[in-house]
Amino acid sequence: MLDVTYKAVDDLPGGKLVDIHEDRGRLCIRLAADQPFAAVIRELNIQVERLLDSGTWYQWWNGEIISCATPDRPLRIRYVFRDWVTDAVVIGEDRGLVTIYIDPSLDVDRFAAAVTEAIRGALDGGQWFQLYAGEIIGHSPDSMSQV
Repeated sequence: MLDVTYKAVDDLPGGKLVDIHEDRGRLCIRLAADQPFAAVIRELNIQVERLLDSGTWYQWWNGEIISCATPDRPLRIRYVFRDWVTDAVVIGEDRGLVTIYIDPSLDVDRFAAAVTEAIRGALDGGQWFQLYAGEIIGHSPDSMSQV
């Protein structure tokens, strides 16, 4: 099973704004709760792009596997503020692009809770998988196999 969790924390080392830890079927994204929200989101965009560029996460889109190496639309996730989003986040997903629209009035703590819930809902769609140490990890227990 895949699990993605965002956590607002006060103790990121070395002044980091975002710390991402990846493990088998798990992604923990820690966010600096004591820093300006806009700065944290800017850094989150940078760090998530680096994660996707590592080539371990994939999107299954209408029978096609989308990765960071897909020529016409490499896999990307973008976090953007939008005034029309109120007290939450909204996820828009297309081939190779996931946009997470954020209510600009949130703070890091509320964002972490809202985006964790929204991401878990998106993962229920079964369109994402991770390649971890030669094993394909999907959202359901029977989606795991060896490469």
